[in-house]
Amino acid sequence: MLFQSKLKPDQYEVRKEGQDEVMLINADGSSYAPSIEDDKNCMRSTILKLVEVPSITKIIFVQRRNYEYEFDNVQLLTEIATIYNHLSKRKKSFSVGAFTCSSCGKSHPDRYNFIQGIINNLLLYDPIGAYVELRRTIREQKILSKSYACIDCSQNYMALLEYFMNLLEKTKLIILAQPYFDGYHLGDRSVYRRIFRVVITPNFMYTKLMSQVPLGAEILDSYKIGKDAEVTIYDTNDDIKHLYHLSPPEFRLSEEKYELLEMARMVLAEHKPKEEDFSDPEKMRSTFFNIGRDLIQELAEHKNIELSWRELKDITNILVRYTVGFGLIEVLLQDQKIQDITINGPIGQTKIFIVHQDYDDCVTNIMPAYDDSESWATKFRLLSGRPLDEANPVLDTELILPDARARVAIISRPLNPWGLGYAFRRHRDKPWTMPLFVNNGMLRPMASGLMSFLIDGSRTVLVAGTRSSGKTSLLGSFLVEIMRKYRILTVEDTMELPTEAMRSLGYNIQPMKVMSALSKGGNEIAADEGIRTSLRLGDSALIVGEIRSSDALALYEAMRVGALANVVAGTIHGANPYGVFDRVVNDLGVPRTSFKATDIIVVANPIKSSDGLKRWRRVTQITEVRKTWEDDPLKEGGFVDLMRYDSKTDRLEPTDDLINGNSEILKDIAGNIKDYAGNWDAVWENILLRSKTKGVLVDYANKTGKLDLLEAPFVIKSNDVFHKISAKIKDEIGFPEPKRIYADWEDWFKKELRYGK
Repeated sequence: MLFQSKLKPDQYEVRKEGQDEVMLINADGSSYAPSIEDDKNCMRSTILKLVEVPSITKIIFVQRRNYEYEFDNVQLLTEIATIYNHLSKRKKSFSVGAFTCSSCGKSHPDRYNFIQGIINNLLLYDPIGAYVELRRTIREQKILSKSYACIDCSQNYMALLEYFMNLLEKTKLIILAQPYFDGYHLGDRSVYRRIFRVVITPNFMYTKLMSQVPLGAEILDSYKIGKDAEVTIYDTNDDIKHLYHLSPPEFRLSEEKYELLEMARMVLAEHKPKEEDFSDPEKMRSTFFNIGRDLIQELAEHKNIELSWRELKDITNILVRYTVGFGLIEVLLQDQKIQDITINGPIGQTKIFIVHQDYDDCVTNIMPAYDDSESWATKFRLLSGRPLDEANPVLDTELILPDARARVAIISRPLNPWGLGYAFRRHRDKPWTMPLFVNNGMLRPMASGLMSFLIDGSRTVLVAGTRSSGKTSLLGSFLVEIMRKYRILTVEDTMELPTEAMRSLGYNIQPMKVMSALSKGGNEIAADEGIRTSLRLGDSALIVGEIRSSDALALYEAMRVGALANVVAGTIHGANPYGVFDRVVNDLGVPRTSFKATDIIVVANPIKSSDGLKRWRRVTQITEVRKTWEDDPLKEGGFVDLMRYDSKTDRLEPTDDLINGNSEILKDIAGNIKDYAGNWDAVWENILLRSKTKGVLVDYANKTGKLDLLEAPFVIKSNDVFHKISAKIKDEIGFPEPKRIYADWEDWFKKELRYGK
């Protein structure tokens, strides 16, 4: 920190940070270690400083690292400082003369020395020891009192000891230390280590990391993020949420590497990125990486520090993370097991929370600082080109990093009375696929086969569900089921669909980014205009990220125009089919007759365990919307479930209507295909065939541990082969015979496993 150049060792300054009054103590070159719990001289010096400034709420010792003590710990010492200040002002009560008995005239210098030693030494170095010594002395005086010739000598001394002890025993420090009094000996610092919790952070970052684990915590899991960051999941005694404990590489650097990093950061601070640099964040990061790498290399040579190529790269990555990047948020987003990250206000007083794929809701050991949150907000405004101010207190955007993607929602005043708040929805690094959903239980093979048939049949589909139900991920898996021969258009206000990944996999895909429904300004195209524009871009599958407002009317226009041409699909909030109807018609203003353009509603909802501690994402309904109702589809039989979730079996089961062919949508698809027209058995067998191929992928992947078979590259290849084989069999025998198709597909699959790369 810059103040170190102005202050001598052990000097301090006070800064106002939000509601906190922070004492910054220069511990660089100090005669003691910057640890209140470990070093008695550090404790003494700190208490004396709190006598001078008793209003302090936070203390930071600054060296290469920052050693920070929060309000609760500071208050423990402030109470001791207040007692010391009070006793110091009562000089007459503790003078030599005060220990001369007025009745017998006898002087007691030993008592004077004991009390002075307690006040001026032990109270400052070891307040717990001071209290224990007072208790022991009182106990001894009670035993010896009978042998004293002068009762007043004994009673006056006892009253003084008890007064002193009563002052101490009401302090929080002594109350917390009570379980450890037995066997306590002077100079024992182990009790202080149980009570004081220091937060150690590198000097170059504001965000704090709680390095110590709560006492009695049980390790549930541990793994690495990349090569360097370490994660440990704990079950703690004092919280129903698990603790996600992160140990990133920047907290384990040697002192000399810290020095290099801090020097490089101060140099780069003079070269802040310009607003136009944020138009190409990937190029900006690359530029800063190259500059930072060369700078660190030069500094290392100047300091005679040898760095390997990997060490140089690792330090540079940290440098970029804390200059143009987003600090520890980037490390969290690299964890593929994290689904959501939330940062609530008031930032600087609240830890980060996450949703973990294996351990659900967790609290982390990370507490971001106010300065970081303001810096992030500025960067997101520049990256998105969208406003974030009192007139626009909500910002929806995306964050694209070298190793992760995330949707970001930010709220600020006046909507958030505590200032800024953030929510990050981490996107999977690779596109979701139907087999992946089968593997994690969200779908079963039958459902994946049915959806594959419906997508090939160019139906209109709404994926509905509550928040965090997996709607967008499920919609993304639809892209993998669309044949690569067709063009795909996507319309989103925040880029969540895996369009870049699909492009790299050979798809003819064109993303369109439109204005957020919550934005009031900016130069982006409105969502409804974006959807209408898609209709002028030729025959394409249309995938809409989320239906929120005026875009609903445009989407239903696209559904009507796009019917029988290619699939049109989107997501919408709704817990069941009628909830979707109610939202589309009553909330978003789509006419009832237009709602009939919806063919299929897929409902995804989280399922909770009976104890409420666990939850799973499941598709709970696949429902077709019939066209013969007039006013209320629920009352008039307009909703027919094709598959329905059974909580007893935890499976999505086919209904009698599906099994018996009582589906107008499937018959409508069949009516447009010569091979299936009027032949329900052929339709059913094709659905089962698709289900079987996806089920085989899942079964074999689990048996062999080759989970890459469930990822998009192989699933797309499998789908391509399936369609080619179907066309070949039809040309050969005049009909896409399921057994022949499966046999040829299975032969390909076995050869691919044997020889494929």
